[in-house]
Amino acid sequence: MKDNFKKIIAEYTLITIGSILTALSLVLFTVPNKIAAGGVSGIATILFHLFEFKVGIVILLINIPLFVIAVYVLGGSIGFKTLWGIVVMSLAVDILTPFLNPVTNEVILATIYGGVLGGIGIGIVFRGGGTTGGTDLIATLISYFFPQFSIGQGLFLIDGLVIALAGIVFNVELALYATITIFISSKIIDIIQEGFNISKSVFIISDKSTIIKDQIIQKMHRGVTAIKGYGGYSGKNKDILLVTINRAEITKLKNLIRNIDQNAFVIMNEAHEVLGEGFKKIDHKAINE
Repeated sequence: MKDNFKKIIAEYTLITIGSILTALSLVLFTVPNKIAAGGVSGIATILFHLFEFKVGIVILLINIPLFVIAVYVLGGSIGFKTLWGIVVMSLAVDILTPFLNPVTNEVILATIYGGVLGGIGIGIVFRGGGTTGGTDLIATLISYFFPQFSIGQGLFLIDGLVIALAGIVFNVELALYATITIFISSKIIDIIQEGFNISKSVFIISDKSTIIKDQIIQKMHRGVTAIKGYGGYSGKNKDILLVTINRAEITKLKNLIRNIDQNAFVIMNEAHEVLGEGFKKIDHKAINE
């Protein structure tokens, strides 16, 4: 019970911090520079510059009905965490705006740093198990009422419409900057979600797989998984080796394989988060919960 309470506090702390950082990205960078980077915040940015409507109030007024509809249609799966993220971010924008000046009036700098800070904020909110509503809720509802659209397509559609509107209201150049902000933000969210320590998953196909496997274990101290395979061209049974390494070990592994079998077939894929022996430890407490 105590551990569960700590977990809830930790999650809501993350959502609160992330929501405030997201609000700061709007206050310090994107809104003052007319960068309407998609979604509800983009709509709020446009309305602010057209009619001087408060950004936080607009975000709240759009999100709350969406949240109610989503809960009614989709049930309790939307969760109170989403509502908390919506309220904190909306209030933070309007509370902070009178006290903070834009960091820069250079649009390119606002585009980059607004995307980075917004991505960090939303990524932290996601790590806490919440969202800041807006685009996510709309896309989910679109997918529900129109099953031919996936949530990803719904997100693309909404952001595209908002950016197009920004191009009409402001200018095409600012709309293009908004597109860059969305791209940067999405990449930062992925990094926050998946981790900075990008490793490599390596598949090795060789007629000398047994020797390669033994050398990897002995010289690199990495575990190797042998997967039974069948050569479609050769018609022979083969072991496909799977090993996960960090970036510093890539050259060492290549040289090891080359010295044993220059004809080996090697495939390397990025693994953004690796849990287990030799890498990041698995949080057994989180699993048990």
